[in-house]
Amino acid sequence: MDQDELDPRAPAPTAPRPLDPLSVEELTAYIARLEAEILRARQAIAAKEKVRAGAEALFRK
Repeated sequence: MDQDELDPRAPAPTAPRPLDPLSVEELTAYIARLEAEILRARQAIAAKEKVRAGAEALFRK
């Protein structure tokens, strides 16, 4: 089995959404969704950093 088969695959990048046809309200909602996704990604990073710090502390002893 190849190592690449075991690694999780990143989702395919999505094309930027055209903004011209969106109203101000739709753009505001779109920004809110993007900010929520950014927050979710930052929380995932923080969780992974916490796990890594715990592992590093364990092996430093």
